Amino acid sequence: MTAEFVTGLGRQAIETILMVAAPMLLSGLTVGLLVSIFQAATQINEQTMTFIPKIAAVLISLLIFAPWMIKVLVGFTTNVLTLTATVGG
Repeated sequence: MTAEFVTGLGRQAIETILMVAAPMLLSGLTVGLLVSIFQAATQINEQTMTFIPKIAAVLISLLIFAPWMIKVLVGFTTNVLTLTATVGG
């Protein structure tokens, strides 16, 4: 294995992680922002008010994007196993 191979594999792993985590992170961020705007507009300063909507948003996005996430992860795993088998070792 060369340094370029390992670096490319690491880059691909980080890209896959970011792609798979992005829908859940973006939904949590969006819901948190909306709840914060609501709290600022109504002057409600309850710290625990943001947790339940964020958890619900992340769970819903996980349910919606789970098939796609599994497909991406299986594709990455297949690619890694194929590459390591052809490189030898």
